[in-house]
Amino acid sequence: MNKKTLLRSVGLFSAGALAATLTPAISAVDVSTYKELDQFMSVFERVRADYVDKVDDRTLMKGAIDGMLASLDPHSSYLDSRDRQNMRTQTQGSYGGLGLSVTMEDGAVKIMTAQEDTPAGKAGLKTGDYITHLDGKLLYGGTLDEAVDQMRGQPGSKISLTVVRPGRDKPFDVALTRELIQLKPVKWEVKDQVGIININTFVNSNTGDSVRQAIASIQKSLGHDPLGYVVDLRSNPGGLLDQAIDVSDIFLERGEIVSQRGREKNDIERRFATAGDLSHGLPIVVLVDAGSASAAEIVAGALQDQKRALVMGERTFGKGSVQTVLELSDDTAL
Repeated sequence: MNKKTLLRSVGLFSAGALAATLTPAISAVDVSTYKELDQFMSVFERVRADYVDKVDDRTLMKGAIDGMLASLDPHSSYLDSRDRQNMRTQTQGSYGGLGLSVTMEDGAVKIMTAQEDTPAGKAGLKTGDYITHLDGKLLYGGTLDEAVDQMRGQPGSKISLTVVRPGRDKPFDVALTRELIQLKPVKWEVKDQVGIININTFVNSNTGDSVRQAIASIQKSLGHDPLGYVVDLRSNPGGLLDQAIDVSDIFLERGEIVSQRGREKNDIERRFATAGDLSHGLPIVVLVDAGSASAAEIVAGALQDQKRALVMGERTFGKGSVQTVLELSDDTAL
């Protein structure tokens, strides 16, 4: 997995100190960088002075930051105070929305998963669909955060999506009513003496604990261990890395779960399972599909690599990068 480091610390020195302490080659790079920053400020001032409409400085700066991060990959972004609160809501509670998990692909908004029993799921939206317009407004070229923000809203409010589906000749419109999306990461049931655990997201910060509760509930309902477990990761768009590690550890006695590789050759962090397989070594089947991404792929891969589970289904989404939240202040982050 790739661990993306967005920013390194930068020290500010006087020009004299900088010249005295850096080699000519490094100094040349820094001078070039500072010239680019001068150019940025020139553009900033020209827009403030001459743009046809009066513009807000905060809006310009946030747009510049968003553009910088969008140039790196589709997943890195700047979180202002509102975005930060939305992230906390995702990991801890509920929100008004459609039940969609989306990503950005070549400037277009692509559906990763449409959760079952949500407006998007009930409307038949599928993994791989592209959303081109919201209420008739073109989405192409905007940021992923902007698209997500527009799709969320008060439960009961309506929104129209224009969708392009590969293999279908023409785009089509879908009218949806936002609902309160409850973040319940885990469901369980017993069929034919087999415990079935459906993990629909790793965004929730208590996903691992919910899986533990599911195993305990399955054992209690039977009065004994099941014959085995089915761990259903279909249409799971991923989420928090620590929850993927925690869930993997629940089913493992030993072995490596995941390694994170950063920018430098030696920047490798390995995470290993701790003793205590709560499934008691019973057979496990993991179900995946094209909507299984990121953290879900980590769990499926870890259990398969350690020969702990048989993975069945479709080719997964293929998101091999991990994002880390870097705090900038009390209410902003990268």
